[in-house]
Amino acid sequence: MKIKVGVIGATGYAGLELVRLILRHPHAELTAISSVSFEGRPLFEVYPSMREICGLTCGSSDEVIASCDVVFAALPHGLSQDTAAECVKAGKKFIDLGADFRLDDSERYAEWYGCEFKYPELHRAAVYGIPELFREDIKASSIIGNPGCYPTSIALGLAPALRAGMVKTQGIVIDSKSGVTGAGRKPAQNTHFPECNEAFSAYKVAAHRHTPEIEQTLSKMAGGNVTVTFVPHLLPVNRGILSTIYAPLNPGVTEEQARRLYEDSYKDEYFVRVLPKGVGADIRNVRCSNYCDIQIYTDRRAGLLIVTSVIDNMVKGAAGQAIQNMNLMFGFGETDGIDMIPPAF
Repeated sequence: MKIKVGVIGATGYAGLELVRLILRHPHAELTAISSVSFEGRPLFEVYPSMREICGLTCGSSDEVIASCDVVFAALPHGLSQDTAAECVKAGKKFIDLGADFRLDDSERYAEWYGCEFKYPELHRAAVYGIPELFREDIKASSIIGNPGCYPTSIALGLAPALRAGMVKTQGIVIDSKSGVTGAGRKPAQNTHFPECNEAFSAYKVAAHRHTPEIEQTLSKMAGGNVTVTFVPHLLPVNRGILSTIYAPLNPGVTEEQARRLYEDSYKDEYFVRVLPKGVGADIRNVRCSNYCDIQIYTDRRAGLLIVTSVIDNMVKGAAGQAIQNMNLMFGFGETDGIDMIPPAF
């Protein structure tokens, strides 16, 4: 018997990616979708690619909650807390692709997002959803804060080194590049085609809202406070994130030791591929998939561990990871419905 699944915010990029993946899931039935902007309209009118594939009409969030076992919310920050409370009250599981349940500290959430924790008990119960790092907690939870795209690529890229004490916890610099879909579907000047095509620039330097999320997760991996300098960039491509991480090595660590550590850490993780020496991590090789590809380097002169980590920001950075979390919550195979092979070109 299939579980009933609903998507609130189904007409945004992450919401549509959820729809696309849920429709092919062997144990899930997409029962209801909602969209404030397109309520009352069939999804295929908004996205013609869904014609004769998904016949659902965009309804209200109340209709989604009433008809489903698990609800995904793909909404801007600040809009998911009430929905989560309604889901919990109705005995439903809830997975938030926005930022409302990612941070543990209410003060940091208010500082970076300008919002308050409306339901402290729900925030205490919520689990941060990177399966490779928090698998057992996810299995036991009813509320998941699905990670941001940048933090996913960065946490997977640096977790083994921090857990092993291989790198220092201060002086870490992270340089990330994201495709334009990371900015969402709402039109904006900087993502308008003539503005971003044949262009490449940094934005929100040392001021991006994902910074506290990155530091929170890395601090848990290190068992102590981690501070980073995070510099995101906008790539003129639709999909993909490449994060290059520069972390000061502790004395005596060799590249061979670092490579062995990463290979051992991820040898049983289906979706994390530690690449052979000499093979570069490329967003092209993870596109439309739930994979994270990682490459390891050391700069002996500067005493740095350099990690490159690539994901598809819409899949492993959003919808695919959310479904991976759903699989764990319901006891399905972790790869069910999301074991897509990346296209080669």
